[in-house]
Amino acid sequence: MRQFPLEMHHVAPGRVVEWRLRRTAVEAVEQDPRAGKMASFNQDKHFTVAEESRDADDPVASWIAVTFEVDGPLNEPALARALLSFVQRHEVLRCAFSRLAGEVACEPFDPAELALDAEPVADFDDSERLGDFLVERFKRSIDTLSWPLFVMGAVLREDSATVYLAFDHIVCDGMSMPIVVHEVLTAYESLCRGEEIELPPAPSYLDFADEQRRRYLSIDARDERLGYWKSFIERGGGEFFPRFPLDLGVEPDRMYPIVNEASRLLDPSDTEVFEKTCLAVGGKPFMGVLASVAVCLREAGGPGVYRGLMPVSERGRQAWTDSVGWFVNTMPIEFDASPGRDFAAVMAGVRAGFGEMIAHIDVPFVRAWELLAPEEFAARSWPYPVNFFSYIDMRKCRGAERHEEWRPTTHVWSARANGACSWFQRDTDGLHMNSIYVDTPAARRTMGDFQEALRLTVREIARAGGFRRPVALTPPRRPAGTPLDVAGYAGRG
Repeated sequence: MRQFPLEMHHVAPGRVVEWRLRRTAVEAVEQDPRAGKMASFNQDKHFTVAEESRDADDPVASWIAVTFEVDGPLNEPALARALLSFVQRHEVLRCAFSRLAGEVACEPFDPAELALDAEPVADFDDSERLGDFLVERFKRSIDTLSWPLFVMGAVLREDSATVYLAFDHIVCDGMSMPIVVHEVLTAYESLCRGEEIELPPAPSYLDFADEQRRRYLSIDARDERLGYWKSFIERGGGEFFPRFPLDLGVEPDRMYPIVNEASRLLDPSDTEVFEKTCLAVGGKPFMGVLASVAVCLREAGGPGVYRGLMPVSERGRQAWTDSVGWFVNTMPIEFDASPGRDFAAVMAGVRAGFGEMIAHIDVPFVRAWELLAPEEFAARSWPYPVNFFSYIDMRKCRGAERHEEWRPTTHVWSARANGACSWFQRDTDGLHMNSIYVDTPAARRTMGDFQEALRLTVREIARAGGFRRPVALTPPRRPAGTPLDVAGYAGRG
């Protein structure tokens, strides 16, 4: 399982059907919103930005989607039941969000009040037109301020089907996508066999959000738990957000259309060697990738000390492993990657920086932002290009043992941006990178050179055991064409 732009995904043509969610208790008395639950800090900020953007006629839109394959003729009633069961199982998916006395509240609907209606959409005999339709469908259908906050459908063919679900970020995160695939297909296969659906417990994200708010809503900027953030800000010259250190050609207070691209950094065999090289110096593969990123940024003109933001999953707390929601805290990390330090030395710095970060993981990012940078918190976006790094080993996700059969893919999209974000994924086919960045001439040059330098660097670590030569300041340009092989993920038809 990997992440790449939906535009790069070849979905074989077929008949498109969607399942629309509705409430059956249309005559029921409206519930008192005060009986609902409060949104998490992540959700509150996301919803507020959507409201303010709508009021300013400057919409900010984004979605997270997942697609996967079903071999053989699709049992449509079984898939509909599996999808409905999935929505009923996760409380966050059956919530409507609203503003209540200044706070964002989420009103969960009774699972028994929900139903799905199958609606034929169109027949497509061309993959390109189908791909264009799906991209536009997700853009038009996902609205943070309107329920339901996701769309569900499938492309049906005689001997296979491609199932798709696209979500607003307010109800899920990237780690939710493997859960979606595993649960829907496990339920579907059980129903096709005439069996009951059996899945492990999945506590509600709303309970997680409620616990989080009760712990941190009352703290102020003097709270000692903000000490890690404060020291990071002080070392950064008073800036809350660590800047992306290379030129992207952006102007202050301006948002830009995006470039969304992906490529493979290492093949399976080189990825295995890369992991062994990282382990040999006391690190993990994600640390090796982060060390490589830091060295490439430095060699391209960035500082010797790496400073960036890193999303960290909060599912490890209690029993949230199988829950859908936005279980992400974003934390600052800092380490030395200055010239003259070999791979082992940089990795030691990454390991120490990561350990320090994890020791202070408690305070939610949005709450720290609100308390320590209130003027920037009031804005609808991060103030300037921010250094951001994310890594997921998809082989460790629920259902990974069947990913080659199900061929799941994750896709993210955002209408506009003012910087660059990169996500790294490892699966059985190697190490991959997906980047979204501003569509400017400077950014295209900068990110193209950076990505190629990073590819050379991780390959060198795998083949030579470390940084044996300076990273080229002007690496060779990438060859024309699609660098990511997605053929194995194409729907069969």
